[in-house]
Amino acid sequence: MVGNSLASPLATLGSAKCFRHSAVDLVTYTNVLPLRLNSSYHGVNGGVRTSSYSRSKWIVFCSTTQVETSNEDPNIWEECKEALSCFDFSVEEKDKILGKAFGHIHSPYWTEERVKENPKVETLNQILEFLRSLGLSDEDLHKVMKKFPEVLGCSLEEEMKPNIGILENQWGITGKQLRNLLLRNPKVLGYNVDCKGDCVAQCTRCWVRF
Repeated sequence: MVGNSLASPLATLGSAKCFRHSAVDLVTYTNVLPLRLNSSYHGVNGGVRTSSYSRSKWIVFCSTTQVETSNEDPNIWEECKEALSCFDFSVEEKDKILGKAFGHIHSPYWTEERVKENPKVETLNQILEFLRSLGLSDEDLHKVMKKFPEVLGCSLEEEMKPNIGILENQWGITGKQLRNLLLRNPKVLGYNVDCKGDCVAQCTRCWVRF
């Protein structure tokens, strides 16, 4: 049954399925809906119907999460979610992890510095492989991303690798002790400030918390 028109095109769907309506057929997409601010939206069997759409901006919907991307190909977002499939996250959890890591969902961790960007599958895989090389199993990585989803948005070369070097060379933390530390405090992977007690208002990323 066709419902009343919604007041806002950014309404959250009760279902994880979204629909694109055309004059020819009805194509089902998973969690991806084209956004056109001037289009009119109507309920169609729990989905969304629009007579025209723009490819320049997309909104990813799940039951309580909305993630807006500017990439013309929403499949890139879906490919990044697929890269997380071995960690037993729900579709909604994957959207939240990627959203917080790349600035699409607000996270206090980044303060105001995080510029919204789209993730890249190659970068995600490089980060995951690096973390595995530190002795973290996929079960461990599930815990790390659950506690600290922003880890996927940290710089591998400028933050993670140097920080592991500091832990190993300056603190003598290696092997099982390093694994336990990362499970307990994964935010250490993203530290990039050391105020030495003279606060510079970057507390979530400061070594003073270590």
